[in-house]
Amino acid sequence: MSEIIKSILEELDSSGNLRTVALQDAESSLVDLSSNDYLGLAADTSLRDSFLASEAAAAPFSASASRLLAGNQKYFSSLETTLSQAYGSPALLFNSGYHANTGIIGALGALKNTYIIADKLVHASIIDGIKLSGAPFARFRHNDYTHLANLAAKVSAEYHNILIIAESIYSMDGDKADIEALTEIKRRTPGAILYIDEAHAVGVEGEGGLGLVASCPDRNDVDIMVGTFGKALASAGAYAIVSDEMRQFLINKARSFIFSTALPPFVIAWSEHVFRNMTEMDSRRMKLRALGAKLAEILRLYGARTSGGHIQPLIAGSSLKAVEWSRILRKDGFCVLPIRTPTVPPGTERLRFSLSADIDISALNNLSESLSHLN
Repeated sequence: MSEIIKSILEELDSSGNLRTVALQDAESSLVDLSSNDYLGLAADTSLRDSFLASEAAAAPFSASASRLLAGNQKYFSSLETTLSQAYGSPALLFNSGYHANTGIIGALGALKNTYIIADKLVHASIIDGIKLSGAPFARFRHNDYTHLANLAAKVSAEYHNILIIAESIYSMDGDKADIEALTEIKRRTPGAILYIDEAHAVGVEGEGGLGLVASCPDRNDVDIMVGTFGKALASAGAYAIVSDEMRQFLINKARSFIFSTALPPFVIAWSEHVFRNMTEMDSRRMKLRALGAKLAEILRLYGARTSGGHIQPLIAGSSLKAVEWSRILRKDGFCVLPIRTPTVPPGTERLRFSLSADIDISALNNLSESLSHLN
């Protein structure tokens, strides 16, 4: 066994795909263009201090049990109520986006006579949820809704339930799904259930930062919307916006919900504090859009195809080149970590620029010069 593991590690190293966990913090002088702190809240001391001065800061540091066994539910119920009021539908909390996707998809896919159709570029947690469910599935070409419609029509006569899965903003390219196109296909597909993961949209897109689905005229046709607290909202955990019936089903059938110790109530209270404040942070969202436009202007000079949002890629084409590019930019004061296979398909290895509203736009002018050093 040890020889097999050793050979695998050596192969990963030689191909530029060996990953390691940093043993120390990145230098504070670096401009961080790799985090998911889209609104710049992680280091917001005023937000933190206002929370610590509130009664909610007295919340326990451990749930000590799963939600189904924990005695202290008030912090969880309070956050779920806040989410429900914001979205107009019931909410259910999960420990992470990964827990949400594996638990929800695993439960739905396990239903009799269910077929799953997912966008080709959905996150690994969604793929793992599909595999755990044991349901038959197909992948439609990325954002190709004609392909999706054809697949759905092909299997609709044979399967009672068809679970259609997409993301609203994709984490590696930063491009958006067409929510209205997805809802239209859902409406004309018998037995369709539409599932949208908004991990990279919550806090950033839509009215009050509630995501793309919340601002869609056909939002009621989205059966399950998943959002996270661990990215733009500077906390931990995730939530699903669903119907009353679906919420009760997931409480009883989503294994990641049933069998995981719940997040600490202190974290849940912090998440609610951030969420309530986040809905009023339009100025940060405007700043982020301005940064995205500036970055797109720069990256296009170097051949990048970008949508101009808060996530933008620069394709290197190999893991070794992506690693080298990352090292060059680091020397110039920028932390832009390489994204390699299997996170992205071979040949599309890249630098993924991930913006935060607390970045000074003048730093991007310096980035333009640094990019000219890449080869």
